[in-house]
Amino acid sequence: MDGQEKSDRSVVPKKRPNKVAGAAAEAVEGRDRGKGNAGQQNARRTQSRASAPNALDRVREAARRDKKARFTALLHHVTVERLRAAFEALSKQAAPGVDGVSWEQYREELEANLRGLHSRLHRGAYRAKPSRRAYISKADGRLRPLGIAALEDKVVQRALAEVLNAIYEEDFLGFSYGFRPRRGQHDALDALAYGIRWREVSWVLDADIRGFFDAIDHEWLLRFVEHRIGDRRVLRLIQKWLRAGVIEEGKKHVMEEGTPQGATISPLLANLYLHYVFDLWSHQWRRRRARNEVIVVRYADDFLVGFCNRADAAQFLAELRKRLQRFGLELQPDKTRLIEFGRYAAERRARRGQGKPETFDFLGFTHICGRSMDGKHFVLMRQTMRRRMTAKLRELKAQLARRRHTPLDEQGQWLGRVVRGHLEYYGVPTNSRAICAFRDEVTKLWRQALRRRGSRRGTQWCHMHRLAEQWLPPARIQHPWPDERFIVKTRAKSRVR
Repeated sequence: MDGQEKSDRSVVPKKRPNKVAGAAAEAVEGRDRGKGNAGQQNARRTQSRASAPNALDRVREAARRDKKARFTALLHHVTVERLRAAFEALSKQAAPGVDGVSWEQYREELEANLRGLHSRLHRGAYRAKPSRRAYISKADGRLRPLGIAALEDKVVQRALAEVLNAIYEEDFLGFSYGFRPRRGQHDALDALAYGIRWREVSWVLDADIRGFFDAIDHEWLLRFVEHRIGDRRVLRLIQKWLRAGVIEEGKKHVMEEGTPQGATISPLLANLYLHYVFDLWSHQWRRRRARNEVIVVRYADDFLVGFCNRADAAQFLAELRKRLQRFGLELQPDKTRLIEFGRYAAERRARRGQGKPETFDFLGFTHICGRSMDGKHFVLMRQTMRRRMTAKLRELKAQLARRRHTPLDEQGQWLGRVVRGHLEYYGVPTNSRAICAFRDEVTKLWRQALRRRGSRRGTQWCHMHRLAEQWLPPARIQHPWPDERFIVKTRAKSRVR
């Protein structure tokens, strides 16, 4: 759309819908409205009238009303105030990028720095810096490459991502949960549990895309962005970040494809890429091609698809491989499986003499077909993935060795935070045994560390139990049953459909 509204400089939809009492959620997915951003670019027409809607609210409303509208002027929404909010939202302890500038250093002359950054950004003098390559260990022992962006790049990326989210949160489908406002891993886990429990799911496709963040095709990505974004300045910004490359061992490597994991803008670009490559396609497939019900849950590049019959599952998998190949992606062979799973999987496999149903892992939990205590009802068991727990305990052991001679109170406070964070994530119903085991193992590791610094007398088990009671929170379930929370959040409108 070429016309620009003078008062807002944003695209206005061609046709306004009939008035409704409230914003209509997406019919199929039952999504909530995207979260607004308060306090920026509010203008009053007269002193007596109330403030006009927030500028991003107007963008959001235009995106909701016209799904084909292209926004030709967006960069003016990246104001000094929005840059300041983006800076304040950054982690103060984050490692610096190639510029070597830390959060505290940049804050010393914050207003001057932000106004200079804003000026360079809007006159086209802003230059993206390459990311600094770093590696972190994964639960399976491999290393995950990260790209640590320069501080100003982080600020601009976060501010622009907020603007773009106002548009794309109106487009993204309900079964996409990764790196989105007001959505998290437990929302995806709840949706999956609800779908398996109450939908006709007998087969599950557990899939993972090989090296997704490193395989994103830049040309296709920019094409997808241009479906909604017509502001050439925004497009050039995204191109600069994609082509900035990484610095590793003092050498710059230009990236021909992929986005650096760790960059603030990368999750949004990844969601955008998979929205067009996977989400829209799978949504159309289950409406037009599937013989029975199909559920989908995606978190970033990890997704699960549930089917009523094996024929649909096999056909979907075959066509999915071709679909991904067209856009430079492929499934990870050792992480892609089609398994029999669901309410009746155990009975059917028992009749065929095939033993218990297989399990699958998703977002840190192993999902198991179980039964209620009386054996009459199906229960989806979710337990902490063994290799995740093992990796976490190994990491704790190494950190305790480095903290061996710190005061006992400091050790207790730190371990309390670690256990509390673990319980906040893994404390779901049916996982009591695993979280209790984690707390016990932490106590054992703490005892070993204290004994190695010579405190043998004070590390008898009676004393360690008192220390654990004093500093470590009890292993209690932190979350409700997934059905309860899912229904409350979605008002029984399934986000897996």
